[in-house]
Amino acid sequence: MKRIVIAAAFAAAGLSQANAQDAAAGEKVFVVCKACHQIGDNAKNVVGPVLNGLIGRKAGSVDGYSYSAANKNSGLTWDEATFSDYIKDPKAKIPGTKMVFAGIKDEQKIKDLIAYLHTFDKAPVKLTQQ
Repeated sequence: MKRIVIAAAFAAAGLSQANAQDAAAGEKVFVVCKACHQIGDNAKNVVGPVLNGLIGRKAGSVDGYSYSAANKNSGLTWDEATFSDYIKDPKAKIPGTKMVFAGIKDEQKIKDLIAYLHTFDKAPVKLTQQ
């Protein structure tokens, strides 16, 4: 009986790890984002704004980036749930956004991407005063 309990515990742990966020896998997902966004200590605004410190910041708030009015006035603060909804279909979440991206539909890839973005929570980013 003890072996069954131990085996069940290992199986449950394996299942939870399979669904956990994986920053290394998220870095691979981020490759599609690199066409427009930078992240890291030397990141700059390019086609899209810097993504350092994304989770927890207000939409449309990176200094020096020219956001659409829809994004600036969305009233959103990026948390994991909001970003997850947004990245599935940006134009549905913020109608009028200038972000041209079909979206990521795979839930695990989104979780992994969020884990990767979290590795840059403390990276430098200049925010506008709102």
